[in-house]
Amino acid sequence: MLADAVIVQLAAILSLCATFLYYIYGHGGDLLSKQFILQELQARYLQQLPTLATVFLLVFAATGVYTRTRGYSVRYKWPVLFRACGLASLLYLSVSLLIDREGLLPRSTLILLPLLTSAGVVGARWLNFWLETTRAAAEPALRTEPQDASAPVLVVGGAGYIGSIVVRKLLDRGRRVRLLDKLTYGDSAISDLFGHPNLDFIVGDCRNIQDVVRAMSGVRDVIHLAAIVGDPACAADDKNALEINYAATRMMLEIAKGNGIERFLFASSCSVYGASDSVMDEQSNTVPISLYAETKLNSERVLLEAKSDTFHPVVLRFATVFGLAPRPRFDLVVNLLTAKAFQEGIITIFNGDQWRPFIHVDDIAEAVCQTLACPIERVSGEILNVGDDRLNYTLSQIASLIHAEFPGTRIEHVENSDRRNYRVSFQKIHDRVGFSCSRTIEDGIRELRLAFEQGHISDYKAPLYSNLTYLKTYGGVHANNQLDGEVMAAFSRSLGNLELATSQDAGVSPVLPQSSMVPSKA
Repeated sequence: MLADAVIVQLAAILSLCATFLYYIYGHGGDLLSKQFILQELQARYLQQLPTLATVFLLVFAATGVYTRTRGYSVRYKWPVLFRACGLASLLYLSVSLLIDREGLLPRSTLILLPLLTSAGVVGARWLNFWLETTRAAAEPALRTEPQDASAPVLVVGGAGYIGSIVVRKLLDRGRRVRLLDKLTYGDSAISDLFGHPNLDFIVGDCRNIQDVVRAMSGVRDVIHLAAIVGDPACAADDKNALEINYAATRMMLEIAKGNGIERFLFASSCSVYGASDSVMDEQSNTVPISLYAETKLNSERVLLEAKSDTFHPVVLRFATVFGLAPRPRFDLVVNLLTAKAFQEGIITIFNGDQWRPFIHVDDIAEAVCQTLACPIERVSGEILNVGDDRLNYTLSQIASLIHAEFPGTRIEHVENSDRRNYRVSFQKIHDRVGFSCSRTIEDGIRELRLAFEQGHISDYKAPLYSNLTYLKTYGGVHANNQLDGEVMAAFSRSLGNLELATSQDAGVSPVLPQSSMVPSKA
């Protein structure tokens, strides 16, 4: 704010200087008239200084320059700054006309003032961004810290779409990994890792206190990826969604603190931003419009409130995922549209003007691993949007990219009541962690096409490839749910009227499409 106050005053002074030069060289005049004009302009500036400073800073604050847009990259920030400068100039003019019409700055000054102020505030932020980027590039050693390879990293939900890749990347980095997963969707995503010397595998439920205590023993870092993922899957079974996505997180938090866990990475979602025409950053208002987003946001809050000198939660808000993984998912928009284009030759776009941030599943896994390796003081207690500014797209733009890969595809546009719309700034994770995406939407479309052509995927409509369809078909979330009655009852009371289940059938093996009877190695 102080810098902006100085920029506004400098812009006013430069505008007055331009006005002075215009009068002198444009109209001539003797020394006496020059002195008179200079004194008059100086008097008017001093008279208007308080109004200038007050109006511009108040408008900047009201339009989100110091809050909502603080984490934006410059290319998203400059439209907001230009609008703020224009609005402040109009308001200043209105206030000056009401308070002191005689002392108003000259018209030529009022024309130059918003232009110079805009150039100054945008230029200052660009310079700051350039200096930070240059400094980060000059100090690569600060990006990572030595890790204790002897202490395993616990990946909860490590057999899932994202988790199976996170586990592979950690193992490739030489880390010991302990994997806790209920194998709701089977073991196909991780079966090739069985027998790896650095992998401890526990088949267990994140809602089961005994399983979680066992999994966290001797662990320093936790990556919590387990959840019922997606709006439709949560809406289909809201009770279990609340148990798994929120209540279990609260229980895991307490167990983690009791076991001396140092770093707790939590997988959240950019869907917590809801619908907005602005570019959202980590300080933007959150307006969840689905149960899935609500459970993620509530989990974020309890984790961040638990931050201490010894417990360091980090919230990772993932962009919309796409791309090929060991267990592909075709309930994700880019993957689904690509599959339809390949097998059916027609895709339907609902509300094509809606914006979404996208990220390849391999890039998400890389961001998780880089955040885990980042010095803890840079990320402790922080919320980080995970994605890349370059991958904000409208759904119509996604359709165009798919059409470019499948030229014969017919695109149908349909309007409905779903008005989720948000663009997201990912500047913070770039600055704090040094992360940026390496894969584009085109890369993801192309690799899916290749997988279809080579016969790796025959029927994208198979239940295994959709969370909602699978859960409806096999009822996996209900199986093997051995909840600790007393603990979950306490959480149920704290959640008001959610009425979480406290007793269910025990010892029932989940119904799986693939072999999953893998003994624990931990």
